[in-house]
Amino acid sequence: MTAAERTPTALLGLDALKGDLADLYRDLHAHPELSFEEHRTAAEVARRATSYGYEVTTGVGRTGVVAVLENGPGPTVLLRADMDALPLTEATGLPYASGTDGVMHACGHDMHVTCLIGALKLLADARADWSGRLVAAFQPAEEVGRGAEKMLEDRFYERFGTPDVVLGQHVAPLPAGLIGAHAGPAFAATDALRVRMFGRGGHGSRPETTVDPVVMAASTVLRLQTVVSREIAGGETAVLTVGALRAGTKHNIIPDEAELQLNIRTYTPEVRTKILAAVERIIKGEAVTAGAVREPEITEIEAFPVVTNDADALARTTAAIGAVLGDERIVDPGQVTGSEDVGVFATSAGPHVPLCYWLFGGADPDEVIAARRAGTFERDIPSNHSPFFAPLVEPTLTTGVTALTAAALAWLDGPGHAG
Repeated sequence: MTAAERTPTALLGLDALKGDLADLYRDLHAHPELSFEEHRTAAEVARRATSYGYEVTTGVGRTGVVAVLENGPGPTVLLRADMDALPLTEATGLPYASGTDGVMHACGHDMHVTCLIGALKLLADARADWSGRLVAAFQPAEEVGRGAEKMLEDRFYERFGTPDVVLGQHVAPLPAGLIGAHAGPAFAATDALRVRMFGRGGHGSRPETTVDPVVMAASTVLRLQTVVSREIAGGETAVLTVGALRAGTKHNIIPDEAELQLNIRTYTPEVRTKILAAVERIIKGEAVTAGAVREPEITEIEAFPVVTNDADALARTTAAIGAVLGDERIVDPGQVTGSEDVGVFATSAGPHVPLCYWLFGGADPDEVIAARRAGTFERDIPSNHSPFFAPLVEPTLTTGVTALTAAALAWLDGPGHAG
């Protein structure tokens, strides 16, 4: 079968859209907005989806947008893209680099939005070829783990229907043109914690009169590094990072307190419970050992659940994507230690709503090959959240739009598609 013969009718209009989508992507990249501040992005999304014939609701979960297209009887398919940027200064030097100081689309959410907009246009134009209900969720605040929750608290299911499947994707430093999909636990759960450790301050020349929280915090950081290496089984996966340590204001002042911020990644409830208990034990134990004047405070900053892909649903979805892009372009990247809140749309809808969430490549394939040969991939290929992260516009957009469109058609009723 030739590529033309295996391409769904809905995708035949993609070539004519590429220029407009590229312009949209560059515009979104140049105008990033932080979590729950995605007003400009939401307005552009709403404008375009409305022009395609979707019923559009704005302000869902504060700044989210939901676009619905009713097209006869059939399944309800939910497509999701996140919209927010990061508090980061861009260093790519691109002509369309962020024009907002200290804010950057360093995780590719601008690409996610653009790909979903492209898929909505193609699916609207091909209404004669499918039947069902298409729901697109443009979600705010993924970066702080609150956007999906807020949309659901805003009566998402009651207003827009319970989906039969949840579909989504994330751009990654894979070679552009590839799709990465892993069945089962695919993205890690995250627990982000803030820890305040309390000492007794004083003059740097008289440490014997103080309880030094800097030493207390430093000792805690070192001890926390033993949790994964000494308390988690070798066959399990977990990550514990102390991303921030703040204490003091001047070289000769011993402060009253120190603050740590921790990031923990796990894939199973058992490992999560074990690692959180170990973290609490170590923090409190180090405080007691140091003679802290009061017990440390441990508070949650944010949390993301594990993203678990339904194996059967993922096989059905990737088969449809592979039928268009080529099966050789579908790879299994293994478990990703990054986190996502997309799974909440499926788990909150009921125990039998499957989730399919995949990666699509955005890195220059030649640069990836060269970096891997040189053993410098981690250094030379910018990852998500890097100030140098800049997906190729093409073929990244084409791959992302194609994957979302083909995946949706795999679940909607219609000629040649399972329903």
